Amino acid sequence: MLITEAGFAVLKEECGLEWGGAESVVLDELRSRLCHEGDRLGYYAGNDLLAPIASGSSAPDAMLVVPCSMGTLSRISSGNSGNLLERAADVTLKEGRPLVLVPRETPLNAIHLEHMLKLARLGVRIVPAMPAFYQRPQTMEDLVDFVAGKILDSVQVEHTLFKRWGGER
Repeated sequence: MLITEAGFAVLKEECGLEWGGAESVVLDELRSRLCHEGDRLGYYAGNDLLAPIASGSSAPDAMLVVPCSMGTLSRISSGNSGNLLERAADVTLKEGRPLVLVPRETPLNAIHLEHMLKLARLGVRIVPAMPAFYQRPQTMEDLVDFVAGKILDSVQVEHTLFKRWGGER
């Protein structure tokens, strides 16, 4: 896992999480919040271009960018790797591994759409953070779970986060 500087700003603004610092501090914080999966979690600083995920010989099985800003999306589309996130995405693409981008910006302009189309043609999954309402969400958590479930679906990870069309939760 990695969190960019902008990612830390989003965590602070939208989630009230004001933490950062050394990789070990962030990793401890992430592990404490992810309960049962925390022991399998690794963390790399956004500027650590020597991290294993920056090399094709250690490419991740799949990569999810959640949320993905339009700036990051355009730099990935252009092959412009200025930080670890962009380099890892580049490596993921060059190694033919699944790459999923979750943009949440709206409205979209033609430049955004052109970058998304280019990436989609390269096999990148574009999963906008757009919840559906057929499952009749009752809470904000229901909406978030739907989007999270669609992201997990895109990399074939089983879950029970939402009721599937015609099915049970």
